[in-house]
Amino acid sequence: MVVCGDDGLAHRLATELRGVYREQVVLVVPPSRSTPPQPMAGRARAASAALFGRMVTAVNRGTGGSDDTLVPDERVMEAAEPSEAVLADAGVDRAAALALVYDDDETNIRAALTARRLNPRLRLVLRLYNRRLGQHIEELLDQAAEVAGGTSAGHRGGHGGHGGHGADIATTVLSDADTTAPALVATALVGTSKVVDAEGLLLRAVERRPPRPGEVADPGLCTLALLSATSNDPAGAEGSEDSGDGPQLLPDAEAVAAATGRGTVVLEQVSYSGPPLPARRAGVMPFASLFSARLRWSLAGLVAAVVALAVALILVTDDHPLHAIYITLLDLFAINDPAVDAPLGQQILQLLSGLVGLLLLPVLLAAVLEALGTFRTASALRKPPRGLSGHVVLLGLGKIGTRVLTRLRELHIPVVCVEADPEARGMAVARRLRVPVVVGDVTQEGVLESAKIHRADALLALTSIDTTNLESVLYARSVRPDLRAVLRLYDDDFAKAVYRTLRTAHPAALTRSRSVSHLAAPAFAGAMMGRQILGAIPVERRVLLFAAVVVDGHPQLEGRTVAEAFRPGAWRVLALDTAARGAAGSEPPGSGLVWDLPDTYVLRTGDRVVLAATRRGLAELLGRRTRSPR
Repeated sequence: MVVCGDDGLAHRLATELRGVYREQVVLVVPPSRSTPPQPMAGRARAASAALFGRMVTAVNRGTGGSDDTLVPDERVMEAAEPSEAVLADAGVDRAAALALVYDDDETNIRAALTARRLNPRLRLVLRLYNRRLGQHIEELLDQAAEVAGGTSAGHRGGHGGHGGHGADIATTVLSDADTTAPALVATALVGTSKVVDAEGLLLRAVERRPPRPGEVADPGLCTLALLSATSNDPAGAEGSEDSGDGPQLLPDAEAVAAATGRGTVVLEQVSYSGPPLPARRAGVMPFASLFSARLRWSLAGLVAAVVALAVALILVTDDHPLHAIYITLLDLFAINDPAVDAPLGQQILQLLSGLVGLLLLPVLLAAVLEALGTFRTASALRKPPRGLSGHVVLLGLGKIGTRVLTRLRELHIPVVCVEADPEARGMAVARRLRVPVVVGDVTQEGVLESAKIHRADALLALTSIDTTNLESVLYARSVRPDLRAVLRLYDDDFAKAVYRTLRTAHPAALTRSRSVSHLAAPAFAGAMMGRQILGAIPVERRVLLFAAVVVDGHPQLEGRTVAEAFRPGAWRVLALDTAARGAAGSEPPGSGLVWDLPDTYVLRTGDRVVLAATRRGLAELLGRRTRSPR
């Protein structure tokens, strides 16, 4: 496996492949900070071998420690960019998979095109923020593999080989922002579902508190996890990988029955949502919102006066109703001849019509000015309204913050954003969604107060600076000690230390520290193994993966019943995709995804199942080859 990247996700992904899947990894990272990277344009490819060909072998390091620790037999290359020479030195022509996780989309696309030319049978995983562009890149690279003579890539439909059972050439485009946004949103909102939505599949997992004595909890479709037994211990390593009393993923029925006093994560509702609906045009306001209520009542009063004058004219002159309305409008706009020789009643009506016409002029002027003002404010950033409460304060509208903001608005949750850069990526999204934004440095006094932090339900600190996130959470704690807070921190070890310290200092408050690389790496690693990872649900500090797997070639699944295929703590079959078999066989009734599979159903060749698995369980089930740790 070859991993190329320039941030913590690359190191975390290499650790995931090495420690969980037992794969040989070549890691390509930028040069040390002492050597500044060259600009993208104007680089000479002839000098790439001299500049980037230095191979470093990490020796005398243990396997424990931070995410970027390398085992003695693995290699790390320093390269400013993944050029053709660098990819060749990394062994892309002999590799099974390549992950390009640079923060720049253009760099990843350029390297992917080069790698596909070097090795048409290479499995590619790209990190792209632009989702629409990512779909086109997937199709382009898979077509290039087919034209070059590779086996047809079956990854698009979620299939995929196992080991040597057919080539598994596929291009998978993932976004760390899309992968981690549901986890961050779910962490900040107590009582809301943790949602995984991929290719029309909607999975909802709900975290439930321990049942009270004598209370019977609803089991739902199945129990995905038992929460940590140390959740009431502020100094406990809740959910850490080395916690003996941490969360228990995919427990069996006996473990669930014996786990008294522990919260659970239950699969409460599963449905097929189908293709996404077209996005509704934002910024198109209803006609009524252009004018205030007072102005609308004024216009209604004038219309009623005109109708009354027209009816009175019909009664006085016995004229036709349409002609009477026409005459009334002429009098209203003062363009009719004076009724000098007309009867007295008609003269009085003409004077009243002229008076109503004088009143109409300022009302029309006010309507025009108010409509212009409404359009101006619609294109500007909104301010937090008075009396706002129960909202979520979101700090940072960068790549991650923008995706989280979109998720929160899809759930109809009120949000107030805080951003220091007026030209940030998410400003246009906030303006389109009409979300209040406070422009200012969150570390300055009064900025969080402007976002109504004292009346908020949760704080999401998602800026790209760890110290800013930590400072904002500490200040918010001083304002409101019981505020729910979620921090985005770069290093996972630092995130764990901050979490434990804040739990100790504020045991009554809910605090979560999240590393984006820690949340996103399992999905990227699963895609490098050639599988379709539908999504991931965080359970405290561990991750539960959802994957679509073809039964063929898996002795743990093929020919076994659903009950026999279930391995507690490793994997569990949740659903059967009958559409993958077509009309063949005698699959259970229904079409699409069947979730209420009986325990006696035998998994056969050609079946495609959706399963929940731990990282190590998925590695064991879908491992490319068996390797024992050195």
